[in-house]
Amino acid sequence: MEHATPEVQPTQTGQAPAPLMLAADLQDHLLMATNDLDRLHTLLADACDTLMQRFYNATEQIHALMDAHSSQGDDKRDSAAYQSLMQQLGGAVTALQFQDMASQLIVHTNHRLRSCVDTLAREAFGDDDEDGASVVEAPPQRPNPVTQAEMDAGSVELF
Repeated sequence: MEHATPEVQPTQTGQAPAPLMLAADLQDHLLMATNDLDRLHTLLADACDTLMQRFYNATEQIHALMDAHSSQGDDKRDSAAYQSLMQQLGGAVTALQFQDMASQLIVHTNHRLRSCVDTLAREAFGDDDEDGASVVEAPPQRPNPVTQAEMDAGSVELF
């Protein structure tokens, strides 16, 4: 027994619509990916906040120790060790700038996926629903919000 294939009408863009179940499944997967990106963004932000607070506390303790040693007239070796430790902390803070770049990329990718979800829904399910015309968020204009590919050590001032 042969199944009749329903006639597919082209959409406004001249392309045939995707099968509705496939479109719905793809839309669900894209939405799950955007939710995962939102969670990743939150986790990165929380980790960065915690690390920054710990670095701030460590810096304060180092300054207090340096002040205590200088008032006691301790030798220059201790001062060099504290300066080296401050440079190490500065390098760690520079590495934390990765969180800012990663957050920008997450937000950018989330917007791009959201635009795909909206476009897919409009094309597969039509332009109107009971709430009115569908709104499709335009995809980001730039292909990549982060142009830096690596982190170099530089002068970083802690707090």
